[in-house]
Amino acid sequence: MQTTAEYHCAYCGEPSTTFIDLSAGSNQSYVEDCQVCCRPNVLYITVDEETLDVDIQTDYQE
Repeated sequence: MQTTAEYHCAYCGEPSTTFIDLSAGSNQSYVEDCQVCCRPNVLYITVDEETLDVDIQTDYQE
């Protein structure tokens, strides 16, 4: 099952939307380029298994 969630770019601060694969577990991380400035963001995703609420924290890719 998939859903979408919004995050803010670690570089430019602009909001972007990404797809989240809920079947991949409650803690995920991967790199996705910002849709505005094209810089790579590390997305740290937490999914609440009961409510399926998604929280995304971003960081710079080193």
